[in-house]
Amino acid sequence: MKKTIGKAIVARQAGRIEPGMIGLGLLAAGAFALLSGSFYIVDTGHVGVERTLGNVDMTETQAGVNIKLPLLTKHYEFSAKEITIDLEDLRPKAADNLSLKDLDVTVFYRTAPEAIAELMVKYNDSWIAGAEAHMPAYRMVYREARGSTYEAVAAIDSLELHRQREILQRSIVENLQTRLDEKDPGVFVVSRVVVRALNTDPSIEASIREAVQNQKRLEAKRIEVEIAQKDAEIEIERARGIAQANEIINASLTAEYLQHEVNLALQSFAENGGSTVVIPANMQGFDLILDQSQLRRSQ
Repeated sequence: MKKTIGKAIVARQAGRIEPGMIGLGLLAAGAFALLSGSFYIVDTGHVGVERTLGNVDMTETQAGVNIKLPLLTKHYEFSAKEITIDLEDLRPKAADNLSLKDLDVTVFYRTAPEAIAELMVKYNDSWIAGAEAHMPAYRMVYREARGSTYEAVAAIDSLELHRQREILQRSIVENLQTRLDEKDPGVFVVSRVVVRALNTDPSIEASIREAVQNQKRLEAKRIEVEIAQKDAEIEIERARGIAQANEIINASLTAEYLQHEVNLALQSFAENGGSTVVIPANMQGFDLILDQSQLRRSQ
């Protein structure tokens, strides 16, 4: 076919235009165009949707080579992979009615491949062209993702948003999934949401820093109180131990025991030849038992 067209071109350049060859070349070109327009290729991870004379075929075509009516049927290739939506420069209000300076969020979602043809009809003005394929219901999901983000931020105080970023992300996922399920049950899956930037008003930032510092001071004071309580408990236990020890000692110091100790001390003095013994004046009531032989020698 290409050789025939080439011969016609060469013949024309040579000045020998043969009507038969020109007709044959045009016929070959038409046949080639007709043949090439009767099939198309869908890449892996995508599905195709055909529209013939304005009517959309609700059965999606799969990855690979697909046959279509030339000239009459137009095909659209849609992505069935994970799609990302970037929400940027949002300024939602938090629960305390303070607006954020800037909020950037990325939403990841998938669409059921068997529902893409229906989505193309239902949201005809919502899909957009992507780098590799069309993205189904993109504008609709974008609007719902934006509303879900505002709704999630409105449930958290501005001073808490930095510390509750993961909670905010989960809340956006749950809100968006609920909204999409209400519109098209079982068609969309919101896989995750990433908060890329979260900037509050400068005055709020100052309040956040002050709140963090106050929290740290409070924690330090709480630790000091706990240390003081432990020290007091230690002193109480020490005093209780001393009191118990004194009780034991006092219980063992009977009059008989003390008399016995005095007798032993005096006897020791006498046996060692002590000439002088000092007996305290406050030892009234004690009967001194001395060895009689020692008393005679002292006389």
